[in-house]
Amino acid sequence: MILFPVLACAEVRLDWKSVEGGHLLNEVEVFDGAFLGSASGSLILSTGASLSGGEHGSISNEEPLLVFWKDVKTSQWKKKISQIYHDLSGSAVIEHKFGLILAGGHNSVSASDKVSLLAWNPKSEELTKYPLPSLPYKVATSSAVIIEEKLYLYAYQEGERPSFYRLNLAGIKGKQVDNRVDISLMVDEQWELLTQLPIPAESDLKLTVQNDGFGEKVYGMFNQARDGSVAEKEAKAAEVWKFDPTRLEWQSVGAVKLAEKLISSRFNAVTPLGQSYILALMDDGKILSFNAITAQWSEYKQHLLSSESESKSSNTPILAKAVASLDGELYVLAQYQDGERDSSSLLSLSVESKVQDFGRINMTVLVVYLALVVMVGLFFALRNHNTNDYFRGGQSIPWWAAACSIYATMLSSLTYVALPAIVYQTNWILLVGIWMIIVVAPVGIYIAIPFFRQIDATSAYEYLSKRFNMGVRLFASALFTLFHIGRMGIVMALTALALSAVTPLTAAESVMIMGVLCLFYCTIGGIEAVIWTDTVQTIILLLGALVCFVTIISGIEGGISGYIDIGLSGDKFKVVDADFSLNSITTLSLWVIVIGGIGQNLTSYTADQAIVQRYMVTTDIKAAEKSIWANALIAGPASLLFFAIGTGLYAFYSTHPEKLDPNLQIDQIFPAFIATELPVGFAGLIVAGIFAAAQSTVSTSMNSIASTLVTDFIKPFDLVKTEKGYMSAARWLTFIMGALGTTAGLIFIDPEIRSLMEAYFKVIGMFMGALGGLFVLGVMTKKANATGAMIGILSGVFIMVWAWKAGWANGYLYATIGILSSFIIGYLVSLLKPCEDKEVEGLTLYTMKKPVNQGH
Repeated sequence: MILFPVLACAEVRLDWKSVEGGHLLNEVEVFDGAFLGSASGSLILSTGASLSGGEHGSISNEEPLLVFWKDVKTSQWKKKISQIYHDLSGSAVIEHKFGLILAGGHNSVSASDKVSLLAWNPKSEELTKYPLPSLPYKVATSSAVIIEEKLYLYAYQEGERPSFYRLNLAGIKGKQVDNRVDISLMVDEQWELLTQLPIPAESDLKLTVQNDGFGEKVYGMFNQARDGSVAEKEAKAAEVWKFDPTRLEWQSVGAVKLAEKLISSRFNAVTPLGQSYILALMDDGKILSFNAITAQWSEYKQHLLSSESESKSSNTPILAKAVASLDGELYVLAQYQDGERDSSSLLSLSVESKVQDFGRINMTVLVVYLALVVMVGLFFALRNHNTNDYFRGGQSIPWWAAACSIYATMLSSLTYVALPAIVYQTNWILLVGIWMIIVVAPVGIYIAIPFFRQIDATSAYEYLSKRFNMGVRLFASALFTLFHIGRMGIVMALTALALSAVTPLTAAESVMIMGVLCLFYCTIGGIEAVIWTDTVQTIILLLGALVCFVTIISGIEGGISGYIDIGLSGDKFKVVDADFSLNSITTLSLWVIVIGGIGQNLTSYTADQAIVQRYMVTTDIKAAEKSIWANALIAGPASLLFFAIGTGLYAFYSTHPEKLDPNLQIDQIFPAFIATELPVGFAGLIVAGIFAAAQSTVSTSMNSIASTLVTDFIKPFDLVKTEKGYMSAARWLTFIMGALGTTAGLIFIDPEIRSLMEAYFKVIGMFMGALGGLFVLGVMTKKANATGAMIGILSGVFIMVWAWKAGWANGYLYATIGILSSFIIGYLVSLLKPCEDKEVEGLTLYTMKKPVNQGH
C-alpha cells in the first residue's frame, strides 16, 4: 500500500490514424504474407500472395510491390506501383540501411531459397533488386533481424526441422552517386547454422530486436499450432525466447501473461518500441507490449479509427498484417471493417501516454527553489573583490561544505538520475567501482593535497609547469577545458531529458533554462555561490532519495521481502562478474570494474581542476583532508542507496507494468517515478533539487574552466595588467564557457543515447585519463621530463581514441587505459631522450616537503 497521496500514473493509449492515400489499397486484395518495411525514407509494401491457386496462382507475378513516400516539397504522401513483383507469402522482411532484405517464402506451387536486397531511390522513383547469397534450402516461412551487420534468420519448411542461421552483411557497401545510392555487393559469406531454437516445427515465429539492459538480443515470439487431434482444438499459450548474439544461446523468457492469465493469441506482427519495449499486434485485434527489462506484458487501450473524410469511427478490431517504423512513427498494413465491407489500408499507429500535469504546487516549488539559487549567486557577488575570492572563496569555506561540494561535483545529478536507471536495467556490478573512491581517497589526502597546497595553486596545472614546462601545462589545461565542456553537455542533457518527462518543459527548453541561470549566478557569484548551493542540494537530494526508497518499498506487494524476492529472481543483486577471460576486457567483469574505478577516481583526485580547486578553498590542509574523508564517507552509503533505488524501480514496475510509459528513455524512469508516485509538493522539491544539482555541476565546470584559463593562459603572459581586469576576464570566460556547455547540452539531447552515464564514463577516459597519467608520471618518477610528458599525453589521447573507435575495451576502462599509456610511454621516452635536469625538489613523491598546516 502506498504511504502517500500520489499523482495519477501514466495512461498509455494507442491512436489509429489514416495515412493520406493509404485507402488506395482498397483497390487491391491483401493476402496472408503481406509485408511492410521502410527504406530511404519511404514505405515499401507487398499485398502478399494467394495460396488458393486460380488467377492469383502465385507464379504468375500478378502482385507488384507498392511504394509510399512523402514528397519533400508538398509533404504529401505519394504511391507508386513498381515493376518488381513479389508473389510469395511468408518471406522474411528485414530493414537494412540501404533498403529491404527479403528472404524465402512460398506460393501455391513451391517455396523459395532466394534472398534479395531492395533499394529504393525516391528521387528517381526507382526500386532496384540486388541478389544476396541464397538460403541453404528452400524456405516456406521465415523471419529475420539484423544486429551489427549480421542477419539472423529463422527458417521453416514443411517436413524439415526449423533452423536458425546467420549471414554477415558487412560486404554490402553504398555510396552517393548523382543523387542516388550506388550499392555494391561483396557478400562472399555463407549462411552459418547456429544453435537451434527448441520449439515445435509448426510454430509461427516472429523475430524482433530489443535491448534487455545488457545489450541487444534477438526475441522470438510464437504460438504453437493447434493440435488437430484434439477435438476442442485449443491453442496453447504464446511464448517468448531470446537469443544472445555474443554467447550464441537461446533462453526461455516464459509464457505470455496478462495479470497471471495466459494469452493464447497469435502474433501477427512485432516491432521494437522505445528503448526497452516490444509492441505485439495480435490476431484477435489486441495490442500488447513487452518490457524486455522486466519481462512483463501490458495491454493498451485503442482509440477508434477516424475516417479521413468523415468524423466517424470503426467499432471493429483493426487486424494488423504487417508493421514498420519510419522517422519515429509506426505504420501498419491493416484490415478492418468500414461499414459493411472489409477495408485494407495503410494506417499510422501512435503510442501516447497521458500523464497528469506536473501541477501548480509542484511548479511553484520548482520556480521558488530556482529563484533562491539565483539569489545565492547575487549574495556572494558582493563578497568577490579579487580572483582569490572568485576562484578560491578567500580560502574560508568550512570543510564540511567543501565535502558536500566535492560529492556534488563528482556525482551530482548523474548519480541521482542515471545511476538508478543503469541499475534498473542491469544489476549492482558498478557498485564496487564506485566504492573505489574510498580506496583512492588516501591518494588525494596524503599526496595530492600537500602538492597543491605547497605551490599555493589556483589551477591544478600550475604543478605541471613547475615539474615539466609551460607547454605541458597549457596542453593539459586545454584538455581539461574540453572535458568539462563535454561534461556540462552530458549533465544538462541528462537532466533535461529527465525533466521533459515530468514537467511541461521540453528537453531543449530545460537546457536553456539551466544554462541561462548558471550563466547568471555563477558568473557573478564565483566559487562560494557554487559550493553553498552544492551543499544545500546534497542534503535535499539525499533526504529525497530516502523518501523515494520508502515509497518504492511501500508500493511493492510484500514490502521489503517482496522487493528482495523480485530482485533475486531477476538476478538484480549481482555484485561481481568473475570473468577473467581474454574477452572480459570488453565487459563489466570484476577486474574491469576495480581497475576502471580506481582509474576514474585517481584522475578526479589528481588531475581534475574541479576537485583540486576544493583543496584550496578551506582554511588549511587539515580542513582539506577532512573534506576528502567526509566525501568518501558520504559517497559509500549514498551510492548503496541509489543502487537499492534502481533495483526498487525494477521491482515496482515488475508488479505495476501498466504504470510505466513505454516512450520513456531509460534515464527518465526515476524522475517519472518521482513525479507520479511522490506526494504533491515533495515531488516538486526533489525535481527542483535535480534541476539545481545539475546547475551546480555545470556552474562548477564553468568556474573551474575560467580559473584554469585565467591562471594558465592569461596571468603567465601578463595579458591583463590589473586585478580588476583579471576579475573582468574571469567573469567573461565563465560566461563564454557556460554558453559553450549549454550548446553541448543541446547537442547531447539524443534519443538514441541509451545511457548518458555510460557516455560520461567514456568522456572521462577520452580527456581525463591521459591527463591523470601525466600527474602520475610527474609525481612517481624523478627522471620524467617535458619531452616524455608531452609525447606521453599525446599517445594516451591517441590510444583512447583508438580504443573508442575499435571497441576493444569497455568504456569503464578508458580512464585507466589513458593513465597507464600516458605514464608508460612518457617514462620510456624520458629515458630514451633525456633532457636538461630540472629541479624536482618538493615536486615528486620522493622529494616532497613535510606538509605544513598552511592557511591563507
